[in-house]
Amino acid sequence: MAELFKYCSPQSIMIITWYNKLKELYCPFNVQVANDIGDLKKGELVKVEAVKLSSSGITVFIIAKKAYYYYHFRILLH
Repeated sequence: MAELFKYCSPQSIMIITWYNKLKELYCPFNVQVANDIGDLKKGELVKVEAVKLSSSGITVFIIAKKAYYYYHFRILLH
């Protein structure tokens, strides 16, 4: 697990675009809620304040000071 943290930053995330380009997004960045989770409703646009890793190595987005797994969101590049 410690090896993973060497490549992680709480202020950015690396993504691959639809055009197969590697791009780094810096916080805050916009995401759309994919399904209702906690206080967030499907379709809502929110800002990711930070990016973390859970103890099991899953990417976690910090939104409004709460932690959510990344797979509840769609990253918006526009």
